[in-house]
Amino acid sequence: MEQIYFAGGCLWGVQEFMKHLPGVITTEAGRANGTADTTQSDYDGYAECVLIQFNAEAVTVKQLMAFFFEIIDPYSVNKQGEDVGKKYRTGVYSKDPSHLVQVREYIDSRKDRERIVVEVMPLTNYVKSDEEHQDRLTHFPNDYCHIPLDLLHKYKQSN
Repeated sequence: MEQIYFAGGCLWGVQEFMKHLPGVITTEAGRANGTADTTQSDYDGYAECVLIQFNAEAVTVKQLMAFFFEIIDPYSVNKQGEDVGKKYRTGVYSKDPSHLVQVREYIDSRKDRERIVVEVMPLTNYVKSDEEHQDRLTHFPNDYCHIPLDLLHKYKQSN
């Protein structure tokens, strides 16, 4: 089992989408690469993200990137949907350098690569979100989400 972290705006929708993908084993809502021991402040530098544990024999990092690019605006800085601020930036983080190489290869292979502003960095720290934020859209499906509902249900129905 391998781990990678995706930040794509509000973590609720990212988690709900990613947890239904082929090869994804578990997901967890959290915050990545901040500067404080907690995530109580919007000024601590964290990006809202989802920890994805996946089976690399069933899905590749590049395939996960293609799925991820279905739900984000890769050209938007610190904004996804109605969510605005540095904590809503897009990013991909990992402790495994080979994952970051694959992420960069995916981005470099795109015709629009010059416009893409997705942060690609080693994971320096991670804080799990409180239970209220775990699987939020499963428990409260009418909460706000910047991801179109048809995309949220696309892979859920196929599993």
